[in-house]
Amino acid sequence: MEIKVLNIKGKDTGRRAKLNPLVFAIEPNNHAVYLDVKQHLANKRQGTHKSKERSEIIGSTRKIKKQKGTGTARAGSIKNPLFRGGGRVFGPKPRDYSQKINKKVKRIARKSALSIKAKQKEIIVLEDFDLSVAKTSSYLSILKALKIESKKSLIVLGEPNKNVYLSSRNLKNSEVVINSELNTYKIMNTVSLVLSESSISNLENILS
Repeated sequence: MEIKVLNIKGKDTGRRAKLNPLVFAIEPNNHAVYLDVKQHLANKRQGTHKSKERSEIIGSTRKIKKQKGTGTARAGSIKNPLFRGGGRVFGPKPRDYSQKINKKVKRIARKSALSIKAKQKEIIVLEDFDLSVAKTSSYLSILKALKIESKKSLIVLGEPNKNVYLSSRNLKNSEVVINSELNTYKIMNTVSLVLSESSISNLENILS
């Protein structure tokens, strides 16, 4: 599979980037993608939720009313869950939501996500670039040249670039990552996936 390489002005450079079919053209495994995305979202949860049960409420333990003959539910104390200010029944407790997933499944999931994007023609290959100054307007002009300024975009760089990262940080619909930070969730959660030339070989080395 070959994709034309564009420059930051959106013009064709005349070069073609070869995408490894073992990474960008496999039969997508939708269940692996689901498992990887589910794990990513689960691992982001804090799990610090807590509510007080009746034994943890500070209050009197005096019996409110007699056990029988009132016609209403029996109540042992003001901490009864039936009353306002009483304890909560089976409320949330702090817990760890993190999940485990095998490395091979994660690798298949990322390759499947990249293959889906390639099949939908949502991958753009951009020649390696640098910004001399961190300016949002400079970064936005690149997005406009690629005609993706109104779409949710993810730019993958081969190596860290502070100015490019700082320039993108103020835009809600665009994100910049290096290839080692790329995960299945980020791939699936974007409309336009922009790969720099140097990131392609690194991705193929990681995933093949």
